[in-house]
Amino acid sequence: MSLAPASPFYVVTNKRILKCHDSGVLGIWLVSRLTQSSTIADSGRGTAWVLCWTLSVVDFQVSMAPPRKSVLPKPLPDGFVLTETGKQRKWRLGKILAQGGFGLIYLASQDVDRPVAADTDFVIKLEYEENGPLFSELKFYQRAAKPESREKWMRSRKLDFLGIPIYWGSGCAEYNNLRYRFMAMDRLGTDLQKICDRNAGRLKKTTVLQLGQGLVDVLEYIHENEYVHADIKAANLMQGYTDPEKIYLADYGLSYRYCPDGVHKEYKENPRKGNNGTIEYTSLDAHKGITPSRRGDLQILGFCLLHWLCGSLPWDSVLKDPAEVQVAKTRLMDNLPDSVRQLSVSRASTEEVAAFLLYVKSLEYKDKPDYQHLKDLLASVVRGKLDFSMPGGPATVPSTKVADPGTKEKKAGRARGPSKAKSLAPVKDEEEQKGVKSKPVPAHNRRGPVVSKSQSQKEEVLPAVRRSLRPRPEPTRTYEDESEEEEDEDKGRPRPIAACYLRGPPIGPRTQSKQV
Repeated sequence: MSLAPASPFYVVTNKRILKCHDSGVLGIWLVSRLTQSSTIADSGRGTAWVLCWTLSVVDFQVSMAPPRKSVLPKPLPDGFVLTETGKQRKWRLGKILAQGGFGLIYLASQDVDRPVAADTDFVIKLEYEENGPLFSELKFYQRAAKPESREKWMRSRKLDFLGIPIYWGSGCAEYNNLRYRFMAMDRLGTDLQKICDRNAGRLKKTTVLQLGQGLVDVLEYIHENEYVHADIKAANLMQGYTDPEKIYLADYGLSYRYCPDGVHKEYKENPRKGNNGTIEYTSLDAHKGITPSRRGDLQILGFCLLHWLCGSLPWDSVLKDPAEVQVAKTRLMDNLPDSVRQLSVSRASTEEVAAFLLYVKSLEYKDKPDYQHLKDLLASVVRGKLDFSMPGGPATVPSTKVADPGTKEKKAGRARGPSKAKSLAPVKDEEEQKGVKSKPVPAHNRRGPVVSKSQSQKEEVLPAVRRSLRPRPEPTRTYEDESEEEEDEDKGRPRPIAACYLRGPPIGPRTQSKQV
């Protein structure tokens, strides 16, 4: 008579829940042993093989415990005072500013005797003590982002700014029998995701490339200090609270120490740990369950740059299926650079992002990237003021000149060999043309034959001519307006135009002589 319960039954250990399909007496004995031991050899394919002291092997089907739902901490009262661990510095809590998956963000002040002002420069991140993300973030700041280390590194790289938030301190607190962990930080402004949403998912090309260069600096610093971020995305990029021109890479809850004490983690695929991070940008290594590395961070950044530039990614329609997302990302990386070039929208070329991802593809798992080379790939525009306005202008009108398929577009600041003809020079991105205004089409060109000019001059005014051909109501123009315009343009004419072409049909010699 078997004493086993009906199949299936569950075995609980301090590491996982095992769903057992064995219904024999031996199975019952194994259950009692497993409740006393947590030594389990996991094959990584959903099955655990447990070897008993009798050398009998029984097959168990693993049923992982369901992930714990995000639990926000119960709020602390306004005015609650927190004390940093090992220090006498105190922080007074104000109103709740925001909340994340596991924690709350409070306005805070070091002046504990007065209510916290709405324009304070500090915030407190608060979670339950047992939560992991804030603990991981604290370890990153304490090990890798010390003020003296940051300043020394910035001096060595001759940088005026490094986009890592300032960490002030941390500690633990207890309230109503609940334990909390907190971290004091500089207050930050709006996240980049809100700006992208406002702009239909896109940013101007000059802005994207400048963001990329700044983030390469941040990643180089993080990587030099043995950490990777592993979750770069617009929602984790924050404007400065007092200076919106400064962009900070925040939220180090998924940061990982890839090279503790100078020893790089080994390459090892683990499907059970796959797809960690934000699915849109997760690196191919993360899809396979490989521990994060420097090349993974850079690939995530490349996917972000592509998204900000184009407004979408090729795998947007399959985000609910991580396996399909992985296939789509693999296809894109395998077919570089053409797979990225063809995603260009409007006048925003993706040439620089294609080159960026192509370099990342060449890296081995443990390779140290050439960060300066990566910045150079994104340096086709001069770093200046960030422009977060909506990318404007209609889609590019196809040129009447057909370029040679083998001719590559000429990138600003990078010699690619002489072009075959001036007429084949590509139309620049609208962001690159910023500050260069198209000349208005003179009135004499609207009413008569096109003035003979050099081919390069024709190409320069071609977009304006096309715009003038769109069906739209013409404003009423007076003869006085036309006369003033003609006088302004007179100096720029390569040759005078006969009066017969200015108004109406050709005039006979007799009438013409009268006008003279």
